Amino acid sequence: MQVKEQLRGLPPYQPGKSIEEVKQEYGLSEIIKLASNENPYGSSPTVKSAIAAELDRLAVYPDGYARALREKVANHLGVKETQLLFGNGSDEVVQIFCRAFLEPGTNTVMATPTFPQYRHNAIIERAEVREVPLVDGRHDLEAMLKEIDENTRIVWVCNPNNPTGTYVNETELRAFLDRVPSHVLVVLDEAYYEYVTADDYPQTVPLLQEYEQLVIMRTFSKAYGLAALRVGYGIASESLIRAVEPAREPFNTSTVAQAAAAVALDDQAFIRACVEQNRAELERYYRFCEEHGLKYYPSQTNFLFIDFGMDGNEVFQYLLERGIIVRSGKALGLPTGVRITVGTKEQNDRVFETISHMLREKQLT
Repeated sequence: MQVKEQLRGLPPYQPGKSIEEVKQEYGLSEIIKLASNENPYGSSPTVKSAIAAELDRLAVYPDGYARALREKVANHLGVKETQLLFGNGSDEVVQIFCRAFLEPGTNTVMATPTFPQYRHNAIIERAEVREVPLVDGRHDLEAMLKEIDENTRIVWVCNPNNPTGTYVNETELRAFLDRVPSHVLVVLDEAYYEYVTADDYPQTVPLLQEYEQLVIMRTFSKAYGLAALRVGYGIASESLIRAVEPAREPFNTSTVAQAAAAVALDDQAFIRACVEQNRAELERYYRFCEEHGLKYYPSQTNFLFIDFGMDGNEVFQYLLERGIIVRSGKALGLPTGVRITVGTKEQNDRVFETISHMLREKQLT
């Protein structure tokens, strides 16, 4: 038996180490997991009761149209219900658009490093992947435009970008969209949208009325704290959503996930509080890095990439053995640093103390 040629040698997604795994491996009792950009404050208090209310209906298939959630999201964004496409996390939304648009003989353009699932799904569809290196951690939109040709089907802009946390501002984005040919789909991945505080970050939903080929992706996995329930969505024109809908699997979001997302969306006070705390702690990270001479990318997300100027795996391992799980930059295309989720004040205090010890031990400060 043989799998498809394009799957041979294609590595599966490698998740970070779990808390229980690290406890057992290193004999630790307390672990701080800051590797996956989860919300350290959890989710809205209303979520648990919404989940409990659905537990007697687990034998019944979910609403494949996600009507209640669809209505809530459409009203929240000021778009039509028919402009939304829901997925099992934004990962599945990426997969749906790749399945719908990419095939042998086509190509897709993206930055590098960026969210790896764009590339992964393109390879599965046997499309050519054209990667454009970041410049100072930011998208090089001019170079990306030069990679577009008549066979380009999708251009990906992760905004803010993962793993650097940098962003494309409104002026830059409009100038880019004005020059992208009309046959090319532009996907703006805004997984960290709720965390953005920059004044010049683009408000993209209104742009859907100007650019027919535009898609916006968002998720309930980050600021809303529902990563375990997997709900992401795409926003686009009615005609575009209608065209790609056949590529979506039926019942791809669960009843429990839909109910939780709907009530989480209502609690914007919780989101505002999380964003305020995240920004305050991010500023503490900036000060810590500057005090210790560490390079970093200013971030519009709930994570920070710090360049230690040494093997990122070594930094990762040092922190891991002391009960702090982060993400090595080596796995993300930035080999001399680590990506750290911004935790609570107490968690971050421990991170600062541990990194300070490491820098002294290695005589880096």
